[in-house]
Amino acid sequence: MSATLSNIQDLQTFLKADMYSNDFRPYPPDMARMDPDHLLGLVLEVIPNNSCLLFCATKKNCENVAMMLCKLMVKHRRELSNVCKAQRKALLKELYNDGESKICPILQYTVHFGVAYHHSGLTMDERKLIEDAYSEGVLCLLTCTSTLAAGVNLPAKRVILRSPYVATQLLSRSQYKQMVGRAGRAGIDSSGESILILSDKDRHKALDILSGPIESCHSSLNYDEGKGIRSLVLSAIGLQIVKTTQDVFTMMGHTLLSVQSNVLDVDINNVTKESLQKLLDNGLVIQKRSLSQEKSDCTMHNLEVTPLGRATFKGSVDIDYASLLYTDLQKGEESLVLSSYLHLLYLVTPYDTPNNISPSWMTYFQVMMALNPVELKVAELIGVPESYVAKKVSGQNSRQAVNEFTVRRFYLTLMLYDLWKQRTVWEVAEKFEQPRGFIQNLLSSSASFASCILRFVQASNTCKELEEFWPYQELLGNFVKRLAYCVSAELIPLMEIPGVKLGRAKQLYCTGFRSLSLVASADPDDIVRAIKQIPRKVARQIVASAKVYF
Repeated sequence: MSATLSNIQDLQTFLKADMYSNDFRPYPPDMARMDPDHLLGLVLEVIPNNSCLLFCATKKNCENVAMMLCKLMVKHRRELSNVCKAQRKALLKELYNDGESKICPILQYTVHFGVAYHHSGLTMDERKLIEDAYSEGVLCLLTCTSTLAAGVNLPAKRVILRSPYVATQLLSRSQYKQMVGRAGRAGIDSSGESILILSDKDRHKALDILSGPIESCHSSLNYDEGKGIRSLVLSAIGLQIVKTTQDVFTMMGHTLLSVQSNVLDVDINNVTKESLQKLLDNGLVIQKRSLSQEKSDCTMHNLEVTPLGRATFKGSVDIDYASLLYTDLQKGEESLVLSSYLHLLYLVTPYDTPNNISPSWMTYFQVMMALNPVELKVAELIGVPESYVAKKVSGQNSRQAVNEFTVRRFYLTLMLYDLWKQRTVWEVAEKFEQPRGFIQNLLSSSASFASCILRFVQASNTCKELEEFWPYQELLGNFVKRLAYCVSAELIPLMEIPGVKLGRAKQLYCTGFRSLSLVASADPDDIVRAIKQIPRKVARQIVASAKVYF
């Protein structure tokens, strides 16, 4: 279901579905052009009795605008801060607890006014708390980036677009419609309106946004030179959905890419043939010919996944990184340092994240200087010599043959290492000068990648050719769970209870509720008496969740 696609017919053909179309909307948003100087006035016309979303071009702009508006609202403080006063105090307390006794100073100031910012720099817990508070009316104004427009159902009485840009890119018509589509949703508001604020130089661009073509939905199978096709074909062969070369071509003929082949100027047979050949060249698939087949007839060749191919698709490992992972695991068998967790953490640092970061060489050098001799040995074995980082921080060119990708990846590993040592997301974000949302996403993606590697080696151990990886299965079992939470081993069972985070797990453990069974059999009133300031409702939820898991 979509309101912003222009080629619904392609999806209808691909899904073999019926199509229902309607242009009815209970409360069509009113559109207006306003002067940027009236931003505060535009907001105060709506809040606190109704909700408002204010879209900004950048994350920093979201924070600055939220702070600026609240400073200008001081004259209206009594009127604004008396609304949902107790709930806002409770929200700040939850943000403080989830941040492990840390809270963003901007949020600490703005929440009293019913205002908050929302972007990817927040942790997942912060985003969830802010979204829930907005939905419940505790917050009445969010300054946000375009990520809030799609996938999150947070309607508003008024939607304001601070500028027609996302970062430095002009809004597309689809993005614009997603944003203004938040205004005036049925059953929530009696009406809705959207306001696009423009500078003189952008006035003519507004016409492109309002009358430009709506983006089409296109197949992504052929992205990154056919990576999607290779992944699909490998999985289909591994699951025995297709067994011959001809089966692969038949399967590809039923894809959305095939439906759109003329529009995308793609020869479906050629890209399928090229993708299959790459799988063969990379040793993920093998081709077998039965004795009854003629040599010239290659369309009926039987296809099978190799041990490496089976491990790749069963472990859900990125198909382009399978060989690199295999090489890293092989190297690790020869020289894995187990007197520290640093080497294991490097192995589970995702391959796709290093491209998104540029190290701060001074921070890199300071962290390296704080490593002990064993940890420095790990860095040397991985391929990041201390001398290389020292030359980088001093601005000198190094003649050492060092892989830049490895250097950036190890920089991320050092962030993980601090989290592993139970430093908070806030502390690590401040130390490495990164958004706390990035640090949390790094931890989450590393835990997911560690699970993929565990499944990869488990699948490998069923094949005689890859039995060499059996030690990793023993090493990664408990390591994966502990990495997901970055807590001491005794807290892991408590952290697995839905809704229980680190602070609450520590409280439960210190007050005698040290296992899942003890929590499941506890009386909620006992937990309320043991832990100060825990609401009875929360205690009941914890006990109920523990009973489900026990």
